[in-house]
Amino acid sequence: MTGMSNSQFPPVRKAVVPVAGLGTRFLPATKAMPKEMLPVVDKPALQYVVEEAVTAGLTDILMVTGRNKRPLEDHFDRVDGLEAALRAKGDQRKLDLIRESSELADIHFVRQGDPLGLGHAVLKGEHHVGEEPFAVLLGDDLIDERSPILPDMIDAYGRTGGSVIALMEVPQEAISLYGCAAVEATEVDGLVRVTDLVEKPDAADAPSNLAIIGRYVLSPEIFPLLRRTEPGRGNEIQLTDALKEQARGDGHGVYGVIFTGERYDTGDKLSYIQAVIQLATRRDDLGADLRAWLREFVAGLDD
Repeated sequence: MTGMSNSQFPPVRKAVVPVAGLGTRFLPATKAMPKEMLPVVDKPALQYVVEEAVTAGLTDILMVTGRNKRPLEDHFDRVDGLEAALRAKGDQRKLDLIRESSELADIHFVRQGDPLGLGHAVLKGEHHVGEEPFAVLLGDDLIDERSPILPDMIDAYGRTGGSVIALMEVPQEAISLYGCAAVEATEVDGLVRVTDLVEKPDAADAPSNLAIIGRYVLSPEIFPLLRRTEPGRGNEIQLTDALKEQARGDGHGVYGVIFTGERYDTGDKLSYIQAVIQLATRRDDLGADLRAWLREFVAGLDD
């Protein structure tokens, strides 16, 4: 897909990043630290997400936070004492590294209050977003910078005016772990029209093997739909339910961009460890030594 410079629809400029989750799967590490601040090599997971948004041209970012999330705000703020100490030592490289996070984007924060689900978190962004389209990025999915998906999703919104979800093929036996999309083809390669959404279906009943992953570009039509969405699974307001209604309605509909690149899951302990290793092996400063060590380590493992 290529850019739509003459789109009749307004440009996508803003992103909403829900970060109010409790991170209970990573206790005790997340007792006093938000899970989004857990380091992936040497940067918090959340910084990768913000950098992805900025690279796609989204420099106005709203984080929907909860309790114990103050470290998030501190990370994206200036730290005068630390900067002064590094300046006095003449350590320009580290000074640039810590300034980078505070100069990435125009970042705002709003509290979610009651943790009533992803749909509720998105609804908390309505006042900031207004009548504009916007992206939603979930922090558990890290998208490899070599295979970005947001630009194609923004382009798809420009073509259609509908909400756009990121879809990824998964093994049929794994589809019950995800939201699943029923789709039909469009004339654009890699872009499908979504006709229905099913949350965590049994493998035998799933309409496809296309799973929803944590990237969305939403039209402002989503807000009135979310306001009237009844709490569903877990007594939470599910974004999937509002998108299902939008897909079936008479507005601009819902589309899916099929992602074929690299994605790292930081949502559970094993996947998080795998993500750290995968990303570290690709680093210029760490990769060669780590790959050599991994070969020795794996060769020495006792079956």
